[in-house]
This record gives sequence, structure tokens and C-alpha cells, in this order.
Amino acid sequence: MTVLAHLSDLHLDGTPESAERTRRAVSHVTGLPGTVDAVLITGDIADRGTVAEYLQAREVLAPLYERHQVLLCPGNHDSRPEYREVLLGGGGTAPVNEVQDIAGVRVLMCDSSIPGRSEGLLEPETLSWLDDTLAAAPDRPAFVALHHPPVALGLPYIDRIGLREPDALAKVLDSHAHVVAVLCGHAHTAAASSFAGRPLLCAPGIVSTALLPWEQGPDSSWKTQAAPPALTFHLYEEGRLTSHVRAV
Repeated sequence: MTVLAHLSDLHLDGTPESAERTRRAVSHVTGLPGTVDAVLITGDIADRGTVAEYLQAREVLAPLYERHQVLLCPGNHDSRPEYREVLLGGGGTAPVNEVQDIAGVRVLMCDSSIPGRSEGLLEPETLSWLDDTLAAAPDRPAFVALHHPPVALGLPYIDRIGLREPDALAKVLDSHAHVVAVLCGHAHTAAASSFAGRPLLCAPGIVSTALLPWEQGPDSSWKTQAAPPALTFHLYEEGRLTSHVRAV
């Protein structure tokens, strides 16, 4: 069995409040009696993409790195140069695309961020990288991870800033039957849908939880911090994917 802990939308902003919510999720994972194979964080690690915020992220996430393999991809609140400098030890402004083999599966982290914009897009070089990397291991079950959901989720604010040109991603996935599921963030809520004939699973938000239209009052925001941070455990075994959400 392969077990992935899936977190998203930390929005670390230098305040103790955002750090404490992330620490609660980190403590939950690191305090488990057993272990997980990897921890996936699908973007919006920082809130404004500053070096100081990524330094805070390094400090808050350090216990995860001490015990687990940690997989990251950027979100729309992240900034590629600072993200690369602090979290990856490099530089540059190219999309941050990475692949890791974890306990019999392959996880491909795609950069769907558009510098300076809230909506997402997989650039041609990212789609080409994804296609080639999937083709390189056709017999290994694969998970494709990105920040922006490629379908509408019934959350008006989030849906307006979702992934643009999702058909380009679907076309790539259609050529690779070994892709098990698409994992994403951005929604600030645990949500399950489908995309390109596969499960689409959104991690809940660490910093806040999105409210559906009928959950909002006339003067309320689209999100709330009244709900606790939460994360998802994805279990994959013998062709079956099962996901469990835990509030922490």
C-alpha cells in the first residue's frame, strides 16, 4: 500500500496565526504511530511569495522533512524566484515541475501558477514535460498534482480563478492510462470530482475553509477560519484509491 498525506494552502504570512494552523497539521502527521510514504503540499505555501514567508515555511515544515519525503508544487500565491531560492536552493523563473517515485507510484508535481495572476495555466513546456515524464514509466501508477482544479467545484470565487485551458491537460492524460488520479489544492475545501475519466481530489485548506454559497450569510466571506485545519490521506493499493479526510 502507498500512503500519501495531502496538505494544501498554508498561506504562511509571517503571523503566528497561520504558522499555528500549519503546525497543527505538521504535528498530526509527525505524531502518527505509523508512517506515511510521502507528504504532498499542493501550493500556496506562502501568502505573498516573499523570502521571509518561505523562511517561515522552512522552519514550520522542518519536522516533516526530518521524518518524511516532502513533495511540493507552487500555487498562485507563491512566487517562483523566491520559492526556488529558499525551498529548492536554486534560482530562475521557469515553471517548477518535479517528479518523485514513492513506494511503487510516481508523483508528478506540475506548476500551474501564472506569475502575477490568480488563475492557473499549464504552460506548453509543463505539458510537454508531463507527457514525456509519464511516457518514461508507463507501467508505474502515477498521480498528477497541481494547485488549480481543472473543473468547476461549485465555489464561485474559486471557480473564477481555476485552471485555464483544462482540455490541454485532459489530452495529455488521455494518452496515459496509468494515471490514477489528479490531486490539487486552491479550493480550501476537501472536494471530490472527476476529470479526464479519473478521480479529481482537492485537499482541504490549512489556513481556512471555503464556504459553499448556501453556507454563507449576507455579510460573510467566502472562507472561514472557524473550521480547523484539515488534510487528506490517500491510500493506493492494487489499483484502488481511497481517501480519508482528517480535521486537526
